[in-house]
Amino acid sequence: MTRVDFHTHVADRLEYACRFARKVYGAGQTLVVVGEPDVLRAFDQTLWTFSPLEFVPHCFTADPVAAQTPVVLAGPDEQAQHHQVMLNLANRVPTHFARFERVVEIIGDTPEDLSGARERYRFYRDRGYTLNNYDQRG
Repeated sequence: MTRVDFHTHVADRLEYACRFARKVYGAGQTLVVVGEPDVLRAFDQTLWTFSPLEFVPHCFTADPVAAQTPVVLAGPDEQAQHHQVMLNLANRVPTHFARFERVVEIIGDTPEDLSGARERYRFYRDRGYTLNNYDQRG
């Protein structure tokens, strides 16, 4: 069954997501980053610039090399060929989340982010998924 981790009260979601993507890539796992188009474009840009001496290979699902790329960026309803780790940057539960071994939710510290996270938390909990919460407040 899919394990779901909530990383809450994250000050800079995109920077945190980049560090997480680097960690997953470094561990030799595949990652699908889910979000709305504007969030994915911003994440893509941040991933190129967050660490000048490191590169995390990534592309969008429509790219011909997506199946061979360790980090794939996808919309909430898009299917990707990877099924190890999903990083959810969307404001809703992605359609195909149950196909993944692990889902990670990165939650900011705004009232809107926290409210949406509570709804997603209840969604997963009510369906019996294993939940973990990691509070990132300093």
